[in-house]
Amino acid sequence: MSVIPEDPAVAAFVSAVNGGNRDAFYSVLTPDATMSDDGSERDLAVWVDREIFSAGGRMDIETASDEGRSLTAAFTNTTYGTMRTRWAFTVTGGRVSRFETGQA
Repeated sequence: MSVIPEDPAVAAFVSAVNGGNRDAFYSVLTPDATMSDDGSERDLAVWVDREIFSAGGRMDIETASDEGRSLTAAFTNTTYGTMRTRWAFTVTGGRVSRFETGQA
């Protein structure tokens, strides 16, 4: 069973990813949200489309810490299969303003 992150914005992010709900995903982000993957800055819209929504991305949360803003998850998509990943979120005003991900 997947852990549910304590932070409501992060929980909504995970729910949107797992539900394949692009509108819900973008509604939980600040308009100027940024992200990085394995330490490299990425274009958020391009990365999200390629890694999540066009590839059936799904997060199965294994652990949550830092009040639900740091996660370890099995991330699965049709491009790479399943891999163990880490996620760190910055939440500003109840919305995700930045997330960093990479292999754990």
